[in-house]
This record gives sequence, structure tokens and C-alpha cells, in this order.
Amino acid sequence: MSVTELRTEGRIAVITVDNPPVNALSHAVRAGLMDCLRDIGSDNNIDAAVLTCAGRTFIAGADIREFGKPPQQPFLPDVVLALDGFGKPLVAALHGTALGGGLEVAMGCHYRLAAGSAMVGLPEVNLGLLPGAGGTQLLPRLVGAEAALEMMLSGKPIPAQPARLAGIVDKVVVDDNLLVRAIAFANEVAKKPIPRSSERQMPPVNTALFEQRREQVAARSHGLFAPGKIIDCVEQAVSADLVSGMAFERAAFLACHASSQSAGLRHAFLAERSAVKVPNLAAATPVRDVKQIVVIGAGTMGAGIAYSCLTAGFGVRLLDKDADGIGRGEKTVRGLFEGGVARGKLSQDKADAMLAQFATDTNLANVADADLVIEAVFENMAVKKEVFANLGKHCRAGAILATNTSTLDVDAIAAASGRAEDVIGLHFFSPAHIMRLVEIVRGRSTADDVLATSAAFAKRLRKLGVVVGNCYGFVGNRMLYAYGRENQLMLLEGAPPEHIDHVLQDWGMAMGPNAVGDLAGIDVGYKARKERDDLPDDPRFYQVANLLVEQGRLGRKTGRGTFLYEDGSRTPKADPEVQQLINDEAARLGIEQRVVPDDEIIDRCIYGLVTEGARILEDGIAARAADIDVIWMNGYGFPRYRGGPMHYADSVGLDKVHARVCEFRDRFGAQYWEPPQLLTDLANSSATFADFVK
Repeated sequence: MSVTELRTEGRIAVITVDNPPVNALSHAVRAGLMDCLRDIGSDNNIDAAVLTCAGRTFIAGADIREFGKPPQQPFLPDVVLALDGFGKPLVAALHGTALGGGLEVAMGCHYRLAAGSAMVGLPEVNLGLLPGAGGTQLLPRLVGAEAALEMMLSGKPIPAQPARLAGIVDKVVVDDNLLVRAIAFANEVAKKPIPRSSERQMPPVNTALFEQRREQVAARSHGLFAPGKIIDCVEQAVSADLVSGMAFERAAFLACHASSQSAGLRHAFLAERSAVKVPNLAAATPVRDVKQIVVIGAGTMGAGIAYSCLTAGFGVRLLDKDADGIGRGEKTVRGLFEGGVARGKLSQDKADAMLAQFATDTNLANVADADLVIEAVFENMAVKKEVFANLGKHCRAGAILATNTSTLDVDAIAAASGRAEDVIGLHFFSPAHIMRLVEIVRGRSTADDVLATSAAFAKRLRKLGVVVGNCYGFVGNRMLYAYGRENQLMLLEGAPPEHIDHVLQDWGMAMGPNAVGDLAGIDVGYKARKERDDLPDDPRFYQVANLLVEQGRLGRKTGRGTFLYEDGSRTPKADPEVQQLINDEAARLGIEQRVVPDDEIIDRCIYGLVTEGARILEDGIAARAADIDVIWMNGYGFPRYRGGPMHYADSVGLDKVHARVCEFRDRFGAQYWEPPQLLTDLANSSATFADFVK
């Protein structure tokens, strides 16, 4: 079956691209477009042509199935040049999304009509790339250099009407007759001179714009490669003809494509698509009906979960043990809606309609109408078991019982309910109304339909639900212990906390581990450790954090943690008292302090993550290395351009990672640095974590 169809409506040719699901620019589509142009060009009975797409969208971009494969002719830049230089008027009819190569194809055409609901954009920067088929040359000719840079550097699509005002779209069709209107428009312009984008006069440009943009990009992009190349290409567009400009652009595109940053960002994109596919779950697994949700615990986490559920259209009842707790939770939820209205994220009418589905209660027995109960109480096993014992008694048959625990044994919590098949972990990340990630923790007895329903629920919340197995800390927090352990040890060894944070932020982490601890509250981890009976027999283990908590230094909320936060400031400031505390404790423990090199700070923290990730794969807690990457990029600030810890290790080479881990074992002992067998096996066979299947 051909993915391009050519037919005629009178003297107008209609080219239809039909390559489900999003009409991606596969080799077959590119070749089909060139064939259609050849046939139209040789037919004297055709005056003009309309390019349209079947299904729910115009061309939505490149075909991800061709990522990493050698490109095949015709290359997309050749298609775009052929469209621009074509001898008969071409009208692109845009609906759905015209993104990346799709918009480049549309700009190669001579006119663009768009449905009112259409979106257009060049999001390549999000994959560490730049538009490589004329986008950096054509868009400035249509909208000017400044607007083109804004659109390409942000990667954000824009709706049809703003696109028309900017000059990308010639006309917006507000009714449902886009193709009919496009054919009529093609008849109108059939005998007129062709307005080729390549021949458009560039709007005047202040050349200082490019240096200003380079400075802005350098300040906010953390060393990303592609934004600077986009600026270079647009600067070239100001003075070059289209063919020369596209040659310059193509070289820049290939340099971006070959970079490790683009490889990491493309891995991140594909990993997130695969993570939502639940392993070992039949596609036909039914889901339970979820309309009414009860959230137990009206603290910051519970209120954030309640807000997320309300904005997704669910009815929500927020429960807490007393009126004071409920009052605080209700105030938080209503405040989030007020903030959303103030920022223009939703209308007052929508906010009022959502809040009409919101109720509060202090009686735990009032859960009988709930389809899903999400427990978000204090992180204490005894408390959670008590809650689930009550839920087992009061919830209706078939209700799903979810715990928001971040570390505790989901199977033990499930057993307390007396109906373990209905229990699952839904570990939201804080703040729950903002963070995309949810770890969906499959217990030993969790029913398949509960798992399927939970995955669908996360999707409805517009969150990224990643299914993991049950162990202490699951994937994210289990690995966090290894990352934080090395930070804590290096503090005692002589690395100042502000220096560790600076080095890891420069490497790409969103925040340093010490600032993160202060933000979350150092006491959170302290209390979690008090719940455990399997901690290492090591007096150094999280000892600095323990001492800080025991001195009342809990982080930002107390104005003092590892750092100082003066007068309510969020900016961490080094505190000599903390450094003295660390020095004194190191002396007490007999640790000789030294200057810890920057590369050691990075490798010990990041390879601490990698080794624990390898053990998680060995244990079957994560089904895929890419799932670990998704969790750490979306929940813990791991830089997307490095692709997550496991992809990063693959990109370094597991033989090199293994050698460095063995070096740490020999220097610091096997307690923490004995290489996992999986890492050893993969390194010895020149394989990668991406190759591993449990």
C-alpha cells in the first residue's frame, strides 16, 4: 500500500500522505512526494496542487523508526528544495500538528492554509538537533530572524492564528472544510506568480541580535550544543541564498546528530515512549472504572495529589485525622487553583467546576464509594499498616488501594489490608502537582487489572507512570542512597559541600545533592533510615546528615541545613559551622582529609548510581535500563542530554566504567564498590545495559 496518493479535482492535484499514526516522514513518504511532483510537473492538465494528510494530523515530523539508521535518498532537504523550486503553485493544508520536518515541508510549499486547531513548530532542539531540511533558512524568511530564533530555541509549537499573524500561515480555516478551502484557494492562485520562500526578502536584522542570543543561551542551556548551532544557521540565513544556507545548515545538523548530547536526548525521548508500555502485561488486560478518588493525608503531598486528580476530571475527597489537617489541605488545594487562574492556566469557570467535585472529611470509614484510594500519610510502616487495615474493612469490593510510600515494603502494606491483590504502590514525586513521574510499584500479589488501571490513571493525570518492582526505595530512592552515600563520605574525606554541589551542577545535575537534601528536608531521610534494620555497619554512613538533624538543622524549612538560608532566601550559603562540624567528625572517626579531585566527585556519585542500577536490573526491580533512565531524568534532575545514568554508562563504555569501579573497590573497599556481576559480564562481552533483558 502506497503512503502517498495522487488524485485530481478539476485542474488541481491533491497529494495525500497516509502514513499512520502521525504521517511521519519515512523514506517511503519522501520518495512518494518526489514521485508525485514528477507526475504533476509533467501533466499539462494540472495547474496547481494541494498537499494534505489523512488521519488526525499533518506530517508530525521524522519517523522515529529510522532513528540511528543510515538515511536513504531522497533526503528531506532535497524534497524541500524540490517543493520550493516546483513550477506550479503548491498549497499545504495543515491540520493537527505540523512539526519539525512536517513544517519544513509546509514551508517548502508556496502557500499554507491551516485548520483553526492546527499547531506548527520546530522542536528539534529538544532532541539536541536543529531543523535540518531548511527550517533555519526558511522560517527567518517568513517571520524574521528574531521570531525564528525564539521559536527554534524554545522548541515550542504555536497555534494557527499566531502562526498566521507571524507570517508562517497564509490563511486559517475556521470551519471543518480545510481540504475544500485549500482546493478553492489553489484554483485562485493557479495562474499567479509563485511566491517562493527562497525568494523572499529577509526582514532587516540588527546583527547584535545574534551575540545577545548566544549570551542568553550560554547562561541558561548548561553547555548544550544545538542552540548555538541554530543561532549560527539563522545568522547564515541573513546573507546566504537558500541553497548555500541549507548546505551550511546540513553540516551543522550532522554535527549535532553526531554529538553525545543529541544521542542522550534522543534516547530520553525513546525511553519515555517505551517506559509507559507495561512489561509482562497483556494488551487486552481490562481496566477498572475509576471516577471517585479518596486521598488520605492532607499534607503537601496529599494536597498535590488531590489537585492533580481534580484537574484530570476525577471527583476527590481529601481525608485527614482532624479538622486542622483538613483545613491546611483544603487551603493548599484551593490555593493551587487560585494560582492556576492567576497565571492563566485555567479559567475561573473551569476551576469552579473542578472544585465542585472536591470534598473533605475526617472519618476514615467514609471511603465506601471510592474507586481508588491513595494513601499519603507519614512514612512509617506501623501508621501505613493501620490505614490499610481500615481500608480493607471499609472499601467496597474492587476498589484499588494505593500507597504513596517512597521507600517502604508494598507487600507488607498490602498484607495489612487483607486484600493484597487490590493494592499497588503509586509513588508520586514532590511537588505532586508539578512532577511528571510516578513509580507504579507492582506488589507480589497485585492483580493485572489493578496494574493496568494504575498505568491508565497515571496517563490520564498526564504523568509518566513507570512500573517497577517492590524493594526498599524501589528504583529511584534505592539508587539515591548510593548517590547520597558517596556525597556524605566525600564530605568527611575533605570535599566541602558547596564544592560537591558546584561540580555536579556543572556536570549537568539540576541541583547538587546537599542543596537537594536541604530542599526536601534532611530529616526525611533521617526518619526513613530509622525505619530500617539493614543499614551498613559503617559509622560514616550518612553521619553528617544525622548530626545535622540532631542539631535541628533540617534544611530550608528551618533556615539551616547543610547550608544557611538567610532571611527566607532560597539561595544556599556555605556555613563555616557545618564545615567545622564535618572536620570534627572526620577527626573523631580517624579520617584523614584531602582535596578530592573533581573527576572523582563526579565518578563516585554517578557510578554509585550506575552500580546500584545494575543491581536493580539483576534483581528484576526494573524491566529495562531505559526505565531507570526515565526515573532519574524525571524525578531526580539527571541531565536529559546525558540520557540517564545507564545510558551515560553505555556511552562512556562499560569496560571503562567497570575499570573505574574496580579502582574504587581497591581504594575504598568492597563494601560499596564490588562490581555487580551484570556490570562485569556486560563489560567483558563489550555489551551495554541497553542490550540487557532479564
